[in-house]
Amino acid sequence: MLESFIRENVRSGMEEKRNEVHTQTAAMLEMGTNLLSQSAEQTRKLTDVETQVLNQTSRLEIQLLEYSLFTNRLEKHILQQTQEISRLNEKNSFLEQRFSALESRYGRELQGLQQEKQQLQELLDRQSRLVGQLQGEVDGSMANSSVLQRQQALLTNSVQQLLAMVNHCNEIATTAKEEQASFRDCADILRSGVKDNGIYSIRLPNSTQTVKVFCDMQTRGGGWTVLQHRWNGSVDFHRGWSDYKAGFGDASGEHWLGNDIIHQLTSSQDYSLQVRLRDRGGSEAFSHYDHFHVDAEDANYSLHAQGFSGTAGRTSSLTHSGTAFSTKDRDNDGCTCKCAQIASGGWWFEACGPSNLNGMYYPASSTMVSYNGIKWYYWKGPTLMATMTTMMVRPANL
Repeated sequence: MLESFIRENVRSGMEEKRNEVHTQTAAMLEMGTNLLSQSAEQTRKLTDVETQVLNQTSRLEIQLLEYSLFTNRLEKHILQQTQEISRLNEKNSFLEQRFSALESRYGRELQGLQQEKQQLQELLDRQSRLVGQLQGEVDGSMANSSVLQRQQALLTNSVQQLLAMVNHCNEIATTAKEEQASFRDCADILRSGVKDNGIYSIRLPNSTQTVKVFCDMQTRGGGWTVLQHRWNGSVDFHRGWSDYKAGFGDASGEHWLGNDIIHQLTSSQDYSLQVRLRDRGGSEAFSHYDHFHVDAEDANYSLHAQGFSGTAGRTSSLTHSGTAFSTKDRDNDGCTCKCAQIASGGWWFEACGPSNLNGMYYPASSTMVSYNGIKWYYWKGPTLMATMTTMMVRPANL
């Protein structure tokens, strides 16, 4: 019984001791946890401070680098200015030397001119004396005035005869010019015996109007009247209806002959058309049409072409017959997109079709592939970079 009591007391004491130890341990753990939390918070704050210090240090380093670069640029600029000042000083010294040399030379020339002036004065005095002597001789020759009057009358008659001859020559020259301007196209000029390429005057059919045109007298037998020519991009072809109607450019270079003139010419008889092309690689090709003409303005200068052949593609790149002419200010194409605005220039656009010889001119050195450039699709496709184009006509029976 006593033993049980003792064991119970011992167990109770141990249990209390154990509870006390657990309580102390929990308190110590809680204290350690608080210390760790405080330590972590301090570490985080130190990390934030360190990050701010690093950021500030980086900004200072960047500013220092910028100041260093700015200083280097200033040093270079100062060096350049110093060199420029040195160069200007050298040039100023050179100019001073030149000025001294010129001053010395012009001084000598002035002295020489003064001597010449004195010599001329002496010569003038001698001429004055000679004039006096001649005046005396004139007074003595007045007695022979009747003879001189008769000679004057003869000279007057001779002058009148010469004037009459000059007028007659002018009439002959005017007649020759009129006969020369009576050619209706370059084929007529070729038939007259002219074999050289060049600018000639033609008289449009059923009209008194004369026009200067470029005649190609060598290609495939010659006799071609040039309607359009481009080769260097010096003339702007993105123009309005009135410019294309009247024509623009110079016949000796880039030009458009004019839709009114093209209509009058090609509607007077049966004409053939030839289109010549050259790309930036130097390759050349042509498209030939056996029959070609353009309607009047009231039909919007509609194009008609038949009988294709040539080397510029397996099929014709020219639009279908009956297609009207369009410009940026008069849209006659078959597309709602206004081809003349998009593709540039004035042309027979059907639906922005496969050709436009009046598009933007891009030089041979250009690498740009643009939709608004010169186009002849069935020869080189959409990447054609034409450096020369020519449209020319001649009678189909030539």
